[in-house]
Amino acid sequence: FFFSKENKRLFRFPYNYYVSECEFVLVFLRKQSSYLRLTSSGAFLERTHFYGKIEHLIVVRRNYFQRTLWFFKDPFMHYVRYQGKAILVSKGTHLLMKKWKCHLVHFWQYYFHFWSQPYRIHINQLSSCSFHFLGYLSSVLINPSAVRNQMLENSFLMDTVIKKFDTRVPVIPLIGSLSKAKFCTVSGHPISKPIWTNLSDCDIIDRFGRICRNLSHYHSGSSKKQSLYRI
Repeated sequence: FFFSKENKRLFRFPYNYYVSECEFVLVFLRKQSSYLRLTSSGAFLERTHFYGKIEHLIVVRRNYFQRTLWFFKDPFMHYVRYQGKAILVSKGTHLLMKKWKCHLVHFWQYYFHFWSQPYRIHINQLSSCSFHFLGYLSSVLINPSAVRNQMLENSFLMDTVIKKFDTRVPVIPLIGSLSKAKFCTVSGHPISKPIWTNLSDCDIIDRFGRICRNLSHYHSGSSKKQSLYRI
C-alpha cells in the first residue's frame, strides 16, 4: 500500500483482517493447545507484531497438521486511487486475489456501511493484460534471456525469465485528447486555429514547443519513447 505515515491504521487493517481469518479457521485448536494464546488484532500497528503473530500460526501448523498449510506472510501490496477507481496490485495466486476482493467488500460494508457491488471489482493478471494509470499504459513484460556458461570444457546455455514493469505512452488516447483540443486531427496531423491567424510564426512554434516539452517531461518515464517522439 502507498499511504502517508498518518494513515498507518488503514495501512495495517488488511493484515489484521487476514490474521483474524486465520484465527477463525484455527478456532477449534485454540481450546486444545496452549500455543494459541493469541492477542487482540487491534494491537498490531507495527509490522513486527504482525509477523510475530503469523510465525505463531506457522508453529501451530507444523505441530498439528500433517498437510502443509500455506499462510500469506509477505503481502507486497500496492494500493492507489486514480480517477474515481481503486487499483490494488499484489503478487500472488488468483485464489489469493479473490480472498483480498472478499476482504475489501466486507471492509466497506461493515466499517463504512457502504454497499459495494462485487461485480465491479475486476481481477486481471498483469502479465496478460494492461491498464491505464496516470497517463501511462502499464503492464508486466516477461523478457527471456539466454546466458552462456562454461565449466571446464563444457559450455551450456541457461534461459532465464525476467519480469519487468513496463510503462508505455498510450498513443491513441493521447492523440484523441489533442484532437479534442483542436491541436491535431484524429490521425495526428497538426491543424491550425482561426485565433492563430493573428499570431506570428514564432509564437505558434513556441506554443507547440511548450506542448511538446510538457508531454515529453510527463512521459519521460516511459520504457519505449519512440511513440512519444513520433507524437
